[in-house]
Amino acid sequence: MAKRRKEYADDDGRTIANMNVEGMPWYAPNTPQSERAKAESAKESALELTRTEKRALTAGTLKAALLVWLIGVGIFGLFILFCYFVWFR
Repeated sequence: MAKRRKEYADDDGRTIANMNVEGMPWYAPNTPQSERAKAESAKESALELTRTEKRALTAGTLKAALLVWLIGVGIFGLFILFCYFVWFR
């Protein structure tokens, strides 16, 4: 006897997040996608950035990486000062 699925009053049948991910035990490679999902994935993959947008994206990424690096160097410097003035006295 087949197991029946629960039916919920607020379920309209739409997929919020497709859980058919390659590498998972339940992955089914030939499962058809809905037309809406195909259109959204095509729209996301067709994103084109202008030259100024690419430059701004690169600059923002470099600034974020520099900030993280400076915080790390600062913490290391404070550790060296702590060792010199407190720990090794």
